[in-house]
Amino acid sequence: MEVVKFQQAQLINSDLDMYYAKTDTPALCRTSSLVEELGQIEYVFSDKTGTLTCNEMEFRCCSIAGVAYASVVDESKREGEDGKDGWRTFAEMKTLLEGGANPFVDLSPVPGNEREVVNEFLTLLAVCHTVIPEERDGKLHYQASSPDEAALVAGAELLGYQFHTRKPKSVFVNIQGGSYEYEILNVCEFNSTRKRMSTVVRGPDGKIKLFCKGADTVILERLSEHQPYTEKTLVHLEEYATDGLRTLCIAFRDVPEQEYRQWVAIYNKAAATINGRGEELDKAAELIEKDLFLLGATAIEDKLQEGVPDTIHTLQVAGIKVWVLTGDRQETAINIGMSCRLISESMNLVIINEETSHDTHDFINKRLTAIKNQRSTGELEDLALIIDGKSLTFALEKEISKTFLELAIMCKAVICCRVSPLQKALVVKLVKKNQKAILLAIGDGANDVSMIQAAHVGVGISGLEGLQAARSADVAISQFRFLKKLLLVHGAWSYQRLSKLILYSFYKNIVLYMTQFWFSFFNNFSGQIAYESWTLSLYNVVFTLLPPLVIGVFDQFVSARILDRYPQLYMLGQKNAFFTKTAFWLWVGNALYHSIILFGFSVILFWGDLKQATGYDSGHWFWGTMLYLAVLLTVLGKAALVSDLWTKYTVAAIPGSFVFAMLFLPLYAVVAPAIGFSKEYIGIVPRLWTDAVFYLVLLLVPILCLSRDFAWKYYRRTYMPETYHIAQEIQKYNIPDYRPRQEQFQKAIKKVRAVQRMRRNRGFAFSQTENVARQDQARLIRAYDTTKTGARPSGY
Repeated sequence: MEVVKFQQAQLINSDLDMYYAKTDTPALCRTSSLVEELGQIEYVFSDKTGTLTCNEMEFRCCSIAGVAYASVVDESKREGEDGKDGWRTFAEMKTLLEGGANPFVDLSPVPGNEREVVNEFLTLLAVCHTVIPEERDGKLHYQASSPDEAALVAGAELLGYQFHTRKPKSVFVNIQGGSYEYEILNVCEFNSTRKRMSTVVRGPDGKIKLFCKGADTVILERLSEHQPYTEKTLVHLEEYATDGLRTLCIAFRDVPEQEYRQWVAIYNKAAATINGRGEELDKAAELIEKDLFLLGATAIEDKLQEGVPDTIHTLQVAGIKVWVLTGDRQETAINIGMSCRLISESMNLVIINEETSHDTHDFINKRLTAIKNQRSTGELEDLALIIDGKSLTFALEKEISKTFLELAIMCKAVICCRVSPLQKALVVKLVKKNQKAILLAIGDGANDVSMIQAAHVGVGISGLEGLQAARSADVAISQFRFLKKLLLVHGAWSYQRLSKLILYSFYKNIVLYMTQFWFSFFNNFSGQIAYESWTLSLYNVVFTLLPPLVIGVFDQFVSARILDRYPQLYMLGQKNAFFTKTAFWLWVGNALYHSIILFGFSVILFWGDLKQATGYDSGHWFWGTMLYLAVLLTVLGKAALVSDLWTKYTVAAIPGSFVFAMLFLPLYAVVAPAIGFSKEYIGIVPRLWTDAVFYLVLLLVPILCLSRDFAWKYYRRTYMPETYHIAQEIQKYNIPDYRPRQEQFQKAIKKVRAVQRMRRNRGFAFSQTENVARQDQARLIRAYDTTKTGARPSGY
């Protein structure tokens, strides 16, 4: 069995459908002991960023001074509802910056017209960050702590504001042909509590400014009065959120010299604090991050990996529940859930955002009771559960956890937002402890390792976040879409093959050794064996070695194409349909039946010993060898009946094994006695292999045994077919699929419902690595001087 499992793992490794040419990465099965569990998965726990998405951020849109800009603008967005406020392209923004014709009728209020606001906005993107520029092959590459950061700086470069050099105390930006130096005075770093980052800079004109970017919720409450662009920016944020984009708000303020000198003293004191340094720096930042002026917002697309929506939908059709555990904020996670078909428009969302343990407990109990009451009346609607990290902390407490799990299991999809790596593992362990189901966890980063190790089967994606997840997992793949073939094809095949291998292995041994047991009643339990001892040993080692191996490695109950077309066939593995107690005892009963028929007919035929044509008695070893070959042919015939796919290896293993036995045994029976062992075979070859009764027994008795099996197989397929029997016939006769297509109708419904549901949802993007105890991004960037060769950090 271990050999078969190893070969199944090798088949996964060598599958070209799971090879990713872009990174030259094949699938890698690190352990062969779990291959059959791939066919019995009921829950998939997935990370979002880098697993469902590419983790390649692209600067798509921005809203500046209440005007929306995008790289490509759809004609429907060119004109607003009242003929104004239409979207503009990035090319039109460049024209505005270069002093061309102003495409806007009205000039904006303070701090100036659109041109000044756009200049301030793009300057902020090019200056307020912790990115390190590197020049390779004549091109500028940005090294950032998060892909979002790099995308924003690349977006500024695209629009003519190129950040190209970083020194310990300043950055240099190319603006319309001229290089400008901005002195970095202080950096207030991003963390998940602040949800923003700020940079205090002294511009080329000597003025001090505070540049700030962050989540809309935290930026909007820190704005000064009389903001001209807030309402229009919020409308644009809603549109971006509906499209599943990650958003940030951009704001700034001028800082008087006197105010800065007072503040920097407080900041330096906080920076020198040993205990609680992070908290002190946050308090200092609060003092200066106020009275901001809103410039606009950015929208970044975290592209979904190819084939993700289809894969998630197919897994759900296959009866697998998909839970997404992500560090992103709720609105972004919901929108990604919509775009990847985890959540459909017809689903009712159960959103848990509570502040206390008591409120969380009450909310979960109320919703659970309401859902149970609704379902008791016969109303069955699909539900999706969305819970944030804070509420999840309370939901995982011992008193509430089982109630929370009961609610989650009733939902078709679950999204946990703003969760820590520890919470990911705790959610997996909660399901693992309370559900008798096989769990799979899939992720791509070091923060997913605990979740991957907590599940029964861990799958790592070798992506942009390194190989920690891939190295910690049982199976490594390079794209999420490969999970579909890994589970629905390789998993289903492996489970069915190993089930058949185990049952057949029991069967073939019971048939042979029960004939020996029946013989003991005729020899007064003297210990006399029916078969020659060496021949008996060769039964499992040589003559019936290949059939279970070939069935275990090459058998396919249906093809990969049919498994992909009908994912519901995967449920056979979840229900353990091929390896039940009933199936086991039926195989045992069948083996007993075959052994009785084989032994009974041979004893009746040889009752009182069979006389040969020569006049001699046939003898004990004549009868024993004939019975042995009849057993062998019956067992190989049974292997032929249960094989669903015949290949050249199947032909070599099943008919080939019997041909080999018929050639090897007479040769062995001649050679072995001549060299001093197996003397029971002396003179048996000319008597046995020339006797017509021997061939008659070989022909009739196995046919008599297997006729019952064949009749039962016919009856079952004709009158009580299983789902896979029907699928096998569809495959054999190549019957086309006539299921109705409703794609156009579903697209129209999706568009209407998405607008209705997403109107109030907004997401933000900012995923820097953070360490609360040591906020050291600022120290790191001050250690770089990219004007020097190699641009390696010094003194850090």
